[in-house]
Amino acid sequence: MNDCTRLFALRGATGCANTEEDIQKRVCDLYEALLRRNNLDEDHIVSIQFTITPDLTVLNPASALRRAGKALNVALFAAAEPVIEGMLPQIIRIMIHCYLPEQHKPQHVYLHGAELLRPDWVQEK
Repeated sequence: MNDCTRLFALRGATGCANTEEDIQKRVCDLYEALLRRNNLDEDHIVSIQFTITPDLTVLNPASALRRAGKALNVALFAAAEPVIEGMLPQIIRIMIHCYLPEQHKPQHVYLHGAELLRPDWVQEK
């Protein structure tokens, strides 16, 4: 990295059904949207953290990303989302730590019902 970059944390979330196929698809869609909207190359990613609500039990989102052949040289971590009364069900959250140009304006991505979590960050399609 050169002097014109800094460390950013890109955030996002997606809703999904509790099936391997849906988790696989939604995690990859979310990841690819974050990369595309932020013009981010995988080589500039430091680490990726996921949280998952307790009603999603069939596939770890980090495993879904690996199965798709993505982020193969990136540290991945997944944890259970804390159970909070009134929480939005069937949600996977992501935080990507990456280096981007210093003046970059992060574009966070919320999809498939997760827009309710951060309506202030939702972009028009």
